[in-house]
Amino acid sequence: MEQFHALLTASYGRHYLAQRLVQDGRGNESPAGELIQVSTPAKQHIGAVGDRMLVEMTSSDQARIVRIEPRENLLYRSDAFKSKLIASNVDQILVVLATQPAFSPDLLGRAVVAAETNQIGLHILLNKCDLKDNLEHARKIIAPYARMGYPVTEVSAKFDEASIAALRPAICGKVSVFVGQSGMGKSSLLNAWVPNAAAITQEYSVRLDTGKHTTTACRYFELPEAWGRDAHGKLGALIDSPGFQEFGLAHMSVSELEHAFREFHDLLGKCRFHNCAHQSEPDCAIRAAVDKNEIAPERLALFRQLRSDSKTADTQIQGIS
Repeated sequence: MEQFHALLTASYGRHYLAQRLVQDGRGNESPAGELIQVSTPAKQHIGAVGDRMLVEMTSSDQARIVRIEPRENLLYRSDAFKSKLIASNVDQILVVLATQPAFSPDLLGRAVVAAETNQIGLHILLNKCDLKDNLEHARKIIAPYARMGYPVTEVSAKFDEASIAALRPAICGKVSVFVGQSGMGKSSLLNAWVPNAAAITQEYSVRLDTGKHTTTACRYFELPEAWGRDAHGKLGALIDSPGFQEFGLAHMSVSELEHAFREFHDLLGKCRFHNCAHQSEPDCAIRAAVDKNEIAPERLALFRQLRSDSKTADTQIQGIS
């Protein structure tokens, strides 16, 4: 049977869809053609939206995965017992927050840690800025990240088209993945940037048999050709991930966690004890920086929580094995 390279463009549970990858004159690949249902060995959860794969056709509209090509990066959530793939081969995370309903500062912090660990970009989008009641409170929560250099853009997807259009240079030519809770306005942003997103979503839904659960599927959307391409001729894309309340990072080691907090970088190795947990140990450089308002206390609290999650996961895994 025919074998060819394809891009995994949608996932729902163990159901995957892919499209054939076609090269242009400059060697850039884009998904094209009909959606193909893709099966995995023993129905395993091994694929992530954004994966480049070698597939083999098994019927006119179905194929099996022969192999998944090496990934540049992989975003996923985890606890001690399971993991959930989000997306692969992405250039940046677009964290979508809103003035209403209230967003989770914890989820924001964890998304930042995931971006740093994968060495990819992160852009914070504060949506629904036309709702002024909670705007200042939202800005206060985001302020530590803006001070650390993470770009923050205030938008109103439904009522301020100019704010959405102004973001084009930040996402053109890049593969971006939406991360955020339900109700933050990710769908409104997607529809503003990809005019035929609703039709594509419907086609994905029919082929994946998601029924009413379209928001639990992860989907890949190419940006309009009219936006243009980057200097290398690459067309950007958006990956719409399901809304979720928790971003578990239990798979990360303590060392990985420390290096994922960019404000810790210059202080690592300066604590009195080499294995300092930044709790109550004497002469802790990180805590001293918090006391001097050089590091936000919420960030140290997040690190401590993630460190505890990692330790707990290690203990539980050892108990199972």
